[in-house]
Amino acid sequence: MAKIELKLPQMGESVAEATVTSWLKEIGDTIEADEAILEVATDKVDSEVPSEVEGILVEKFFNVDDVVKVGEVLAIIETEDDEVPGTAEDEVKVEKEESNVPEEIVAEVESTIEKAKEIIDAPLPDFSSSQRFYSPLVRNIAKEEGIALEELEILEGSGKEGRVTRDDILSYVEERKKMLSGNQQTSDAKPKTSGEEHTNKPTVSKAVVTTPAVIETSAEDEVVEMSRMGKIIASHMRESLDTSAHVQSFIEVDVTNIVNWRNRVKKEFETREGEKLTFTPIFMEVVAKTLKDYPLLNISVQGDKIIKKKNVNLGMATALPDGNLIVPVIKNADQLNLVGMAKIVNDLANRARLNQLKPDEIKDGTYTVTNIGSFGSVFGTPIINQPQVGILALGAIRKVPAVIETPEGDSIGIRHKMYLTHSYDHRVVNGALGGLFIKRVAEYLEGWNSNREI
Repeated sequence: MAKIELKLPQMGESVAEATVTSWLKEIGDTIEADEAILEVATDKVDSEVPSEVEGILVEKFFNVDDVVKVGEVLAIIETEDDEVPGTAEDEVKVEKEESNVPEEIVAEVESTIEKAKEIIDAPLPDFSSSQRFYSPLVRNIAKEEGIALEELEILEGSGKEGRVTRDDILSYVEERKKMLSGNQQTSDAKPKTSGEEHTNKPTVSKAVVTTPAVIETSAEDEVVEMSRMGKIIASHMRESLDTSAHVQSFIEVDVTNIVNWRNRVKKEFETREGEKLTFTPIFMEVVAKTLKDYPLLNISVQGDKIIKKKNVNLGMATALPDGNLIVPVIKNADQLNLVGMAKIVNDLANRARLNQLKPDEIKDGTYTVTNIGSFGSVFGTPIINQPQVGILALGAIRKVPAVIETPEGDSIGIRHKMYLTHSYDHRVVNGALGGLFIKRVAEYLEGWNSNREI
């Protein structure tokens, strides 16, 4: 018999953890190879975690609603095979093997282990009264530095869902020491008067933490808990604003040729291909073509390095029935013709709304397009989908009076127009490049061939 570790796989680009939403198998259940064991959820997609082997589930390490890091062991599956490399059983065998290590080194190692156990087993401050999550590392640092729970509660976290990270608490500790040092110097310079009391209670630095505003509620108000996905999306958006220097460029586009062309061919297209021809694949084709013209928008930033992406993978922001958003990715969009683009756009959009997307279908995006016009918005200022450096918002197509320029003279006519908004990261994309990109998109749209064949 061998024991196999079931680990949380990589769930998508920039996804480091997932939440267990349900266990599909219980301890003692027989499992087939590739059979789903549990369901997990990230900020991007809900997914099943399958078993790679056939066996029996003998141990589970996480409960529903627990947060699991990528690579952590979720469960143990016992198989009938005697020799499976990399199993928990093999590790036990290795520990039992005889060693020729000198006794002095063994004693030293054992001493180190005992000290480590003392640290691990040391009682931590009582966090049971807090509604906020603190990692064991943060708790240990708080204990060692004598930081009370009250101080942690008002410390602003930069992690997921506002969690306090290692860097957050270490920065606070450093600031705290500086303030204590300053208070001590003031205390030494000023003689104590009779009855005067001095304490070492730290003062919370405004530069490090902020106290959330208290919102008063009345009996008529309804307090609703944010959904899990809503919390994660909020954190992701806040993180993007803190990471990128957002700048927007706007342009108005005359899409009359596209509207008339689509009206002429959409019935024939649906009859022949069995798919509806919406405006989205047309815009996606144009954006992919423009990214080939301006490859410095098809990049990511990592520290002080720029990563130029070889493939053009377009993210397509899609609204879900519950009001949340997901971004399926059209891989190698620059290599698709309009028919292929339409089929992929329709398929991804339909499966996104049914929560049937796979993890690979929401990762590796290099640029994102969001159609805010479908909700009636004329234009907006979208937030960049990290780690990308640009996102294009498509406004509503409207009939408007416009000046029509012809060789015979100008006239007033009814035209179909829309606004495009380009949000880009000003750390690496200057105004000229950001403006030229959206201008080229507009040129391709306005120059659409009205006689184009499908």
